[in-house]
Order: sequence, then structure tokens, then C-alpha cells
Amino acid sequence: MANACASADLGISAKLRVAVLVSGRGSNLAALIEARRADGPFELVGVFSDRADAPALDRAREAGIPAFHVARCDHESELGFQRAFFKQVAAASPDLIVCAGFMRVIRRRFVDAIAPMINIHPSLLPRHRGLHTHQAVLNAREPEHGASVHRVTPELDAGPVIAQVGMEVRADDDAGSLSRRLLPLEHLLLVACVRALACGDLLLPGAAGVLWRGLPLIQPLRPDPSTGNLEPAAGDPGHSSE
Repeated sequence: MANACASADLGISAKLRVAVLVSGRGSNLAALIEARRADGPFELVGVFSDRADAPALDRAREAGIPAFHVARCDHESELGFQRAFFKQVAAASPDLIVCAGFMRVIRRRFVDAIAPMINIHPSLLPRHRGLHTHQAVLNAREPEHGASVHRVTPELDAGPVIAQVGMEVRADDDAGSLSRRLLPLEHLLLVACVRALACGDLLLPGAAGVLWRGLPLIQPLRPDPSTGNLEPAAGDPGHSSE
């Protein structure tokens, strides 16, 4: 997998500062940690969780990344909790916030208040927002499943889709096998998106904008398995022709 930025002359002097929000095991976080070790063009400045027992926090500490937990039970309201949580995130001065299995709906006032936010979601959005996506694909008898990285907006899993990766649903699949087979593709997708943002190929201007190499993105990008870089989908220019 390629480690260098795809663009030749980026004018970037410092690595992108990335904060990661987690609630569980942190497998996507582990993929980001490994990419960083392989001289990725970004640094992980903090991992933040709403759960003290999230294994992702241990992954972060083992990798020497500052890890923080803010407990919901210490606050009278969800708003009070999120205010304290994002105050902690802000202290890390991130350029980008990555939701990687963060199982909370972020209040409107905190979306993009610190830095642009992206989320990795296990479905081919706009299909199957929310939870239990693997079973939803099976229930709908869909031939394809996949994952999406999208820009976070106040509406759940409804922000502009940046990139997607798909896979065939097999006749013998169940929710567990779909989850296991999709996971490495999620890792590839998320790392490719963060790398493209760090390199400047992707930009997230305004409240919900997505630019690919300076032009508005029209259709989701796809990761190239051989290089790890994002590319327009086959037969699509990937951006506006204007």
C-alpha cells in the first residue's frame, strides 16, 4: 500500500492532526495507528471515548497516543456530557475528527464546531442508516454490501458520502460473516480517506462541502486496493466538470 501523498506538490508543511472518537474495540483505530506507523501523512493527537472499558482506549495507550474517557453518568444531561466531551477533544487542537465506532448521535452544536468530522459506517449509504446494517442487508436480499465514509452532519448517517467500498453478499452469509468480511475493507476505506485529507486531495469546506482535487465531489470515491489511494469510480470523473 502506498504511503506517500498522491499529489506531487501539496505545500503542506505539517501533518494533519487527527482526533478519533470511539466506543468499542477500535479495529478502525488500529488501522489508523498502523498507517501512521508506516509514515502516514497524519498524526493521531488523541483518542476519546464515552466508555471507560472501551478496548480502543487500551489500543491508543499501547501506541503512545493520549487517550481520554468522559463518563455520561457524571453529567445531568446528554447536552452537558457532550459539552464536556468535546471540550476535551478541542484541547487536542485537531484538524480533523474521525468517528470510528463512536456510538452516539452528536448534537448539532458540536458538529464541525472544532474541526470537520467524518464517520465510517458499515453500509452503502444512503441505504441502511443506523444500527444492525448487516442483518438489514440480508433481510432486504441485497446482492451487495459495503461501507461508507461520510461527512458528519446533524442528521444521523445522512451527510455527504465521500467514499465507499463494496463486496458481494454470498448465499451462505449471515450477519456475522458479513461483518467479518467487511471489516478489512472498512480499514482500507478509512485509511484512504484520512490519507487523502492529509494530502490535500480531499477538502471539507463549509458545513457540508466535499471537494476532490479542488472540485465538488459528485459521486463517492473508491479505494484502490493495490495503492490504498482514493480514485473516482470506474467510468466516472469523480468531480464536477465545471
